[in-house]
Amino acid sequence: MSNKDLSRRAALGAGAGVLAVGTLSAPAVFGQPTTTLRCAFWDHWVPTGNGALRQLAQQFGERNRVNVNLDFITTVGNQLQLTAAAQAQSRSGHDILSLSPWDIGAYADQLEPVDDVMTRLIGRYGAVNPAAEFLGKHRGAWRAVPATSGTQNKPACVRFDLMQEHAGIDVRAMWPAENRAGPGADTWNWDTFLRAAEACHRAGFPFGLPMGQFTDSVDWVGALFESYGARVTDERGNPTIRGNQQLRQVMDYAVRLSRFLPNDVWAWDDAANNRALISGRSALIFNPPSAWAVAKRDAPQVAERCWTIPMPSGPRGRFLAYLPWSSGIWSFGRNKTVAKQFLEFLSTREAAELTTNTSNGYDIPPFDSMSNFRIWETEGPPVGTVFNYPNKPHHQAKAHIAFAPAPAELASQMYIQALNTKVIARVAQGGETIEQALTWLEREINNMRRGG
Repeated sequence: MSNKDLSRRAALGAGAGVLAVGTLSAPAVFGQPTTTLRCAFWDHWVPTGNGALRQLAQQFGERNRVNVNLDFITTVGNQLQLTAAAQAQSRSGHDILSLSPWDIGAYADQLEPVDDVMTRLIGRYGAVNPAAEFLGKHRGAWRAVPATSGTQNKPACVRFDLMQEHAGIDVRAMWPAENRAGPGADTWNWDTFLRAAEACHRAGFPFGLPMGQFTDSVDWVGALFESYGARVTDERGNPTIRGNQQLRQVMDYAVRLSRFLPNDVWAWDDAANNRALISGRSALIFNPPSAWAVAKRDAPQVAERCWTIPMPSGPRGRFLAYLPWSSGIWSFGRNKTVAKQFLEFLSTREAAELTTNTSNGYDIPPFDSMSNFRIWETEGPPVGTVFNYPNKPHHQAKAHIAFAPAPAELASQMYIQALNTKVIARVAQGGETIEQALTWLEREINNMRRGG
């Protein structure tokens, strides 16, 4: 039986579950066949990733006599973010829009509160990922519903054969496809990582870690910083750079690590690390299973040697780069009641499992109670390759979004400007001292706070 058959069967099974779900908790009072709900969602990296939303939209529309129109907008060139900015300014557009992590705070005053939806969902499924809650709640109110589609972790996707041969590390024994840590897992820290990066670099298979201005770069560097306790601001946005020894320590580490990376990582976008893995030229990247999924189609000899493991730990613990998407409802939208019903429908366990199955296990639900979907046990080749993709208790890791806990308005600017990778580049590429680079960083943050 092919894996394609397995995936299709799993998806159909989950879809049947969605159809079997009873009436939504709130009454469907809209029900007019002429109602049209306009939604814009993130255009998925996984080739089959948009399929689940299309299927679910059709089910919801037929059940409630609603026309659900879906647009999928890419983040390449920040097109989705630009769409949000244009609609917020014109106060017109879609009813529902996918929002990047920090955009919820930026548009909080123009988003319909969704406390009623979240109260019902939390009552049904338990706690939400703390990082998603931090981003989704503003001034005590939920302003968007954390989404499953597109939400991703960024653990290490490792070529286990290259890591074993050149660095002497058996990642499958260390992190087996079981709910336990194996021998050596306690040594999986940034020091071990640095030695492995040097060994694989010398063998001609450097780790593919982007250091540019796109999300993959900012996210993994953000988790690295947090694992050293190196924050650049406090909760109010005040710079915490002067006298910050953790920040100097992580800067020194990042500069040393960068010497073992490909020379052009400073210009890499979010696809470059995927290409490095798929081409067989890299031993490790930090990424969701999209690179592996494409390799399964285009380079199966690579995909069958990939294994996903947690990020390394640092002096302050293990943190997992996390990029959640959320769905916001514009306060000026025409069909807010229907929009809430649709988002609650998409958040059910059955719908979330269909979404995750359709994306080859890529999509991460916001509820911890949904971290046990069977897809992560059965997906392959090799079977178990994405078992450790969702954050599990034995990983002892916390999800982290870069530049937390800064206020959203400031964090959004720092994130888009990729201040964490730029400050490393000023030393590794520009020849500045760490002190000079950190002085520049503090000046940039203060300029952003003043609106400069």
